[in-house]
Amino acid sequence: MVLQVLDPTNETAPPLGQPARRPVSLAGKTVGVISNGKEGTKGFFAHLDRILREEFDVADVVLRVKSNFSAPADRHIVDEIARWHAVVTGIGD
Repeated sequence: MVLQVLDPTNETAPPLGQPARRPVSLAGKTVGVISNGKEGTKGFFAHLDRILREEFDVADVVLRVKSNFSAPADRHIVDEIARWHAVVTGIGD
């Protein structure tokens, strides 16, 4: 009996992207937060919201929750990112 093992990896490498430019300051900016929606993110992101507003003078914090915690962000969330000056993503278990 011959056992054949298949390698499921893709031979092509994904295109390399460039890191986003970092803002010099967050003062007056909009920061988007993308949560996976798990219970552990609620308190953390609420605390982060307060810190961003009080200590970094952020003008607005936009919280978006993915519809499926194990999938990429929904298209409507990804479309919003261009309107934010910075983005925070996180998971919580």
